[in-house]
Amino acid sequence: MPKVVANESHAPAPQDDCKGVSRGRSWGLLVTAGVGGTLVALYAVVLPFVTPALRRVCLPFVPATSTQIQNVLRMLENRSGSLVDIGSGDGRIVIAAAKMGFKAVGYELNPWLVWYSRYRAWRDGVHHNTRFFISDLWKVSFSHYTNVVVFGVPQMMPQLEKKLEEELECNARIIACRFPFPCWIPDHSTGEGIDTVWAYDLKHSRGCETKRLEISPETKS
Repeated sequence: MPKVVANESHAPAPQDDCKGVSRGRSWGLLVTAGVGGTLVALYAVVLPFVTPALRRVCLPFVPATSTQIQNVLRMLENRSGSLVDIGSGDGRIVIAAAKMGFKAVGYELNPWLVWYSRYRAWRDGVHHNTRFFISDLWKVSFSHYTNVVVFGVPQMMPQLEKKLEEELECNARIIACRFPFPCWIPDHSTGEGIDTVWAYDLKHSRGCETKRLEISPETKS
């Protein structure tokens, strides 16, 4: 009689099942860790740019145009002393002023922009004449600066105008870009549209010259 050979089915060994499950779990952990790390890194990068929009006065980062920079430098001609850029962004105004010979300082809330500004200053060879700080402009005193550059927004200008008038000396010049101050009358202006720049000499806005005449000996006699 012919022999019938039965087909035998081989079930996978229990050890093979365990290895497959273990590999699947390992890949799952790696994918989870990768996605989690990416989200954390994205959060760290995006947060400094989003945070200003959540503040009472939103001061977003909008890079200055080359025309704006040239207009600011024109308002700084024949000026001396220290300079500060309030909301310095990527540092281009501070760096341009340093190339003119100013000791220039920038205050910026976004740490990524501050670190990038420091790198740009080093790259352009003016890091010895520039300094950048991570700081809130409302918590800084600008009393020792004689030249102030402001890239502001309409909501902040009235409060900033009052702060600068209280802190600055009479020989200070304030240069406003994009938006003028509400009460001060500019002594000089240049540019058109978003590139307009207004310069305010505080001695005129405050009436410092009149006050000095009133208390001078010549006037008393």
